[in-house]
Amino acid sequence: MEHRKIEKLNVAPSLLGFGCMRFPLNEDKTIDREKSQEMLDYSMSKGLNYIDTAYPYHDRESEPFLGEALAKYNRTDYFLATKLPIWLIEKPEDVRKYFDEQCSKLKTDYIDFYLIHALNRDRWDIVKRNKVLPMLEELRNEGKIRFIGFSFHDEYPVYEEIINHRDWDFCQIQLNYVDTQIQQGMKGYELAKEKNIPIIIMEPVKGGALASLPGEMTHVLQAERPEWSIPSWAFRYIGSFDNVKVVLSGMSNMEQVKENIKTYTDYQPLNDSEMAALEKVTTIYRSRQMNECTTCGYCMPCPYGVNIPKNFQLWNKGAIYEDVEGSKNDYHQLEDKRKASNCQACGACEPKCPQGIKIIHDLDVIAKTYLK
Repeated sequence: MEHRKIEKLNVAPSLLGFGCMRFPLNEDKTIDREKSQEMLDYSMSKGLNYIDTAYPYHDRESEPFLGEALAKYNRTDYFLATKLPIWLIEKPEDVRKYFDEQCSKLKTDYIDFYLIHALNRDRWDIVKRNKVLPMLEELRNEGKIRFIGFSFHDEYPVYEEIINHRDWDFCQIQLNYVDTQIQQGMKGYELAKEKNIPIIIMEPVKGGALASLPGEMTHVLQAERPEWSIPSWAFRYIGSFDNVKVVLSGMSNMEQVKENIKTYTDYQPLNDSEMAALEKVTTIYRSRQMNECTTCGYCMPCPYGVNIPKNFQLWNKGAIYEDVEGSKNDYHQLEDKRKASNCQACGACEPKCPQGIKIIHDLDVIAKTYLK
């Protein structure tokens, strides 16, 4: 397993990090703890040492599960990352309250990488208004936090303001070979590198959208490297940037775990010819996709029951794979309340969307398209 030294922090996390928001589930949607434990154990036996979770993941079950799953390991053998639910902070004292709650759930006395979760313009205002950073520094001085960072979901000007605010220990951004021009994009990566701020990557496979590709795109990649799997291209791409220190994968089964570990074992960055093949695929992909949804689920639950990520997944898949009729058939298999046509335009979802998608508009387009 590739490990990358972060000179600034004097630590060496595994290049592959375990993202804990997409564990396998039981029928009742709770975490399948047996399968998830097996996946974590296998990953750590192969050298993975970076575990990333957050307060809301799996309806707040992720942190308590990890507290039990990691209890058998020496605490110094892995790096634990979790995130402050900044949207819940109403006064400075709330920072410590939620941090202590998270440590209790995780059964730990300290957090290695502590992030302010999913910063955008409004949440950055919460940070400043409630003196969040001074509170985090207090916790660091008490030995409860090792490194302070943030995860980001907004446009470049907001990112620039946040990253220039202080000398952050690290930051976490969404980046993959398709999404180089949205949110902070590659421009944001370059700014972080210039400022010597290490980067953690989320959504390297675009919420699974880059795990399989239509025939035309697949042929381009297979002609270049027939022995590589399609999802491995996404991981190889993002690992090719030297200031990327950890690439998170929200793995849902053992097959994904083994595939990703294989990719980052004896890893070599992409060469010029391989990069050119990906650029060709990216051009085709961007010309087909309908919106930027990664199925992260932050927009959920919908007060009226609409399954927003599923509707967008079907819409994008139909366009990218040129199978609108198949996508339409899948849409009509959804319960009526789950369909885009049940959107009441209440607006509850749009402020939560990390991609800034005009959800109400797009759901209306889907409803009209699939009613034909």
